[in-house]
Order: sequence, then C-alpha cells, then structure tokens
Amino acid sequence: MAKRQRCIALLGGALSTTIMLTGCLGNPPSKQGASTATAPTTTAPAVAANADLEVKTISLGYIPILEAAPLVIGVEKGFFAKHGLEVNLSKQASWGAARDNLVLGAGGGGIDGGQWQLPMPQMISEGAITNGKKVPMVILAMLMSQGNGIAAANSVRDGNLSVDLKTSSPGFFDTFSQKQGRKFKAAYTFPKANQEIWIRYWLAAGGVNPDQAVELLKVPAPETLQGMKNGTMEAFTTGDPWPTRIVKDNIGYLAATTAQIWKVHPEEYLAVRSEWVDKHPKAAVALLKGLIEAQIWLDKPENKDEAATILSSRKWYNVPLPVLQASLKGQYKIGANGTPQTNPAMGPLYWNSDRGVISYPYKSLTLWFLIESMRWKFFPGTVDTVEQARAINDKVTRVDLWRQAAKEVGVPEKDIPTGSSRGKETFFDGVVYDPENPKAYLDSLKIKK
Repeated sequence: MAKRQRCIALLGGALSTTIMLTGCLGNPPSKQGASTATAPTTTAPAVAANADLEVKTISLGYIPILEAAPLVIGVEKGFFAKHGLEVNLSKQASWGAARDNLVLGAGGGGIDGGQWQLPMPQMISEGAITNGKKVPMVILAMLMSQGNGIAAANSVRDGNLSVDLKTSSPGFFDTFSQKQGRKFKAAYTFPKANQEIWIRYWLAAGGVNPDQAVELLKVPAPETLQGMKNGTMEAFTTGDPWPTRIVKDNIGYLAATTAQIWKVHPEEYLAVRSEWVDKHPKAAVALLKGLIEAQIWLDKPENKDEAATILSSRKWYNVPLPVLQASLKGQYKIGANGTPQTNPAMGPLYWNSDRGVISYPYKSLTLWFLIESMRWKFFPGTVDTVEQARAINDKVTRVDLWRQAAKEVGVPEKDIPTGSSRGKETFFDGVVYDPENPKAYLDSLKIKK
C-alpha cells in the first residue's frame, strides 16, 4: 500500500504545476484593481521576513475551476506573502489524486490541504474514502458560492432541459430510454460529493429518480468536452469554466446553473490537515487572512478582467480568456435556446452576497452535505443518523480561526458572523432546509434512497 501511494505521489508530481513565491516584497495589492486585462504576473512577492509564524510554507492542491481562484489570486497578487506565508500550489490531476496526495501529506511528497468538494474533508477524516485510513482535517473557509452548472449535450437539445424539469421536460427521461434502448447518462467529477449531489438534487426535484432513470458516471472535468462530442454523456455537472466552455464551443447548452437550484449555496471549501493547523495556528490564521483579501479582491467588478487573464494563462488553467471573462462576470446563455443572461448576483460569488459573507464556514452549510449523504446512503456505517452527521461536522468545521483572521485583517465587525448557522435555506422547488431540524428536511424529500 505504501509503495502504491508513493507511486501516486510521483505521478501527481509529474502532472502538477508547483508555484513558488519568489522575488521582492512590494506594496500590498491596490484596492482599485485593474479595469482592463493585463498580463499575469510572472514573479510573486517574496514572503514577509518579519512575520511571526510557526512555519513559513504550506503545500496546497487545486483543481482548475473557479473555486480555486482565491488560492491562485492569493499567490499571484501577493496576499499570502503579505502575511508571511509561502503557498505552494500544485495542480491536481483529479479529485482522487488530490485525496491520495492529502493522505501522503507534504512530508511524503503530497499536500497539506487545498480546495475540496464536500463532504470530502469530513469523509477523509473518518477514513470513509481513504481505505479506512483516517486523516483528520479542518474546514477553514468557503472558497466560492455558485459558479457551477449542469450542461446538456446538443443531442438532447430537443429535450429542452431546464432547472425545472417538471415544467420544461415532462416524461423526457422515460422517452429517452425507450428511444435509445439505454438510460440517459449524467456525469460528475467525483462520486458522493458536491457535483454528484447537485445533479441528484436537480433530477429528484424534477421527479426523476437518479438511481433508476439515469446512469451516473464519474468523468474528470477536462474530459467533458470530448465526452459531450462523442456521446459518452448527455449531461455533466461541474464548476466553470467547463459549462461555459461547452456552450461557447457549441458542444451543448446550459440546462441549469446551481445558483438557480439554490441561490448563494455552499460550494467548495479550503480544508487542511488537522495536524498542520494544530502545530501552526498562527500560520493558519495568516493563510486565512491572505484568502480573505484575495476573495474581497476577486469580488470587485473592476478586477474581473485581470483575474480572468491570470487564471487563463498556461501556468494556471490554460483556458481561453473569453470563457473565463464570461463566467467570472456571470454572463451565461441559459437553456436550449441559449437565452443570454448577465447577472453577477447569479454568477460566482467570493465575498459579498445577500446572505452575508461567502467565505465564512457556516456549520449549517457544511452539515447539509452530510445530510444529503444520508439521503442517498452514500456512507453507510459512517453517516447514518443526524447525530452522527453533527458530531463529524462539529469536529471538522472550525469557525474560530476565520473570525480571528477576519478581525486581524480589518473586516468590519458587522460583516463577521457571530454564530455557526446561516438559518433556513430554501431551494428552487420550495423545499426548506432548517439546520435546526435536518430530519424534517429529509422527511420532506419525495425521492431518496
């Protein structure tokens, strides 16, 4: 097993792009930002030498979708360096590779943490997706809200798939199976996590049982373009820029955005090995301070073009600039008819929203992914009851370090949440999730396992 893990680490290293912070320490990033696209920086500021941290470096993994943008911007614009931390970012070949590299740890050639779909950090902590090896983790912050979509192939354009399948596409999935002699294929990037949960919720809300009426597949995000072209799948859910690119390349259409399913929903999170946080609490706060400043910078309209230019470079995402400009600005073409929609409030959100600060790791939101895991019986023996879900969530999700970082970096007191719950949440189909009574939420769902 150890030999196999080492091989995985070496493979991950070969596929990764590790970014080292070097050069001279400059002024903090301008609050004005740039209104037009500029060339990405080639040398990030050096780490502040006078920072009183227990350690000056951390190795984090990322997947090149919009959720990782605060990590990339934190490096490129010098926000992490400003607070004395050298963040080494390595591109992960897949979510499975990220998980395996986390188990190895930076000392074994892997990573200390990074960007995660939920409930990956909770389940890695419990050993449920790591062959029984428990690696305790800490969820430190939410990276982004919204910015994900469900793309459908041109081959099912006549199905007119939309967020509300009951209205737009009644009986479509049964008709598809009868005509094709097989089930409709819907894909996601990693099983039993965010993106599978989104596509399951969407289908079930439309009266379609995802365990009976469709075939669910795991497909890495970069393979979606070809998969849509050759008929490997009829639908795919993942983070932008992939849904937007599928539309721009006329491979398919955007059936729904996750913002339509649940406005200002929880998305992916920053989570790190607990042992790293326990040994380096000051460094953990520095990491959060840099992240918060990067998220504030990213959310400003005047910075969107510069952010897109940085992210689009070969060094980071290697994606066409117009695709990232559109997705960062909330510019979509929705539905089979490609109706244009420009609404930043329905696009990726990194800091501000009508539900408060995005970055704060509300336990009520991280809990929801475990409740959905119960709904679909993802992890029998690990998450079978609400009590188990709460216990796991309370152990992994921490809010104290975020609050300390926010205060130290100058976030106004009114913007710093004081509790651990965002309150009741309402989905597009009228279903209400009350974190104080998750059982009532589960009981209200008509389709579950």
